[in-house]
Amino acid sequence: MKVRRPPLRVNDPWDKLNVFDARRVDLDGRFDFFWVVLEGEMPGLMLRLPTVPQPTPRLPKLKNLIISFRPVSGGSAFVLGLKERSQLDIFVTLCHDVVEAGEDSQNLDEALSRVLQRTRRWHHLLRGGGPKSLTAEEQRGLVGELTFLRELASAFGPATAIESWTGPTGSAKDFELIGTCIEVKAHRSAAKPFIAISSEDQLADVDGCRVFLRVVNVASAILPDGQSLHDHVRVTATHFEEDAGVFEAWEEAIYSAGYVPEDDYDSRRWLVGSSTSYEVVDGFPRISLPLATGVGSVRYSIALDACEPFKFRGELMDVIRKGLRDE
Repeated sequence: MKVRRPPLRVNDPWDKLNVFDARRVDLDGRFDFFWVVLEGEMPGLMLRLPTVPQPTPRLPKLKNLIISFRPVSGGSAFVLGLKERSQLDIFVTLCHDVVEAGEDSQNLDEALSRVLQRTRRWHHLLRGGGPKSLTAEEQRGLVGELTFLRELASAFGPATAIESWTGPTGSAKDFELIGTCIEVKAHRSAAKPFIAISSEDQLADVDGCRVFLRVVNVASAILPDGQSLHDHVRVTATHFEEDAGVFEAWEEAIYSAGYVPEDDYDSRRWLVGSSTSYEVVDGFPRISLPLATGVGSVRYSIALDACEPFKFRGELMDVIRKGLRDE
């Protein structure tokens, strides 16, 4: 007879702690992380701070967690609290991961930044993100979008650029600005001269907007040439680091795009080449809307040579600039 064993539970770091008691996570740790019991006997994790950072970072909201800055004796603290004890196991894992990220820092400011970054990553995972790594083609597509995002940041500033990157949120178009929408496709120049369109809405008209297809040549390279996906993400992140709110929006977008920093992307390198813009107007090779009743979730391919008559000869950034100016 097979004996059923009860499921193993992680050790409870809050065992024998009373409400508002605290126990240091690691006596030899660099920073003041504490296991704490909050109001309502809620298990929590606390990082002691001298003051609340200004401006106060935007914090993610999760159904079963409290995430906040609050005053404590002698200063302030960043606090994570668990409202639903049935999720204690995963909360312990989350806390250890957050502490490990914070301890791998040179100073308290960096520790808090890493703690917030790791908390946002858990926010993404717990609301529906997943640990699956991006495929080679998904990496290629993301490199193409990041290339265009950097162009926008250089031309119009980081706030406008990151606000326009709507693809990670599930929008039909990768980039949406006032008066202009852009769908970005990464293509390997040696590949078959076709572009995959993943929905009927990607090239659909948008009221009051000019619609463009931007094709970026992104080739896979052999070490040591090119840059890994991690390299492309790091280079792009530098455009958003000066403003805390903008950087939070960047992190939210890049994690929503499926990127996880711990995934192994170092073995595949990418070389970015030239870009071509096409204006999507009447006659452009695309499936027309509305679709017939009962038809949906359409995927199709378009030939690049059929797009040639619609190649945009001007500067796409000038079109975007005019739309923003005419707001």
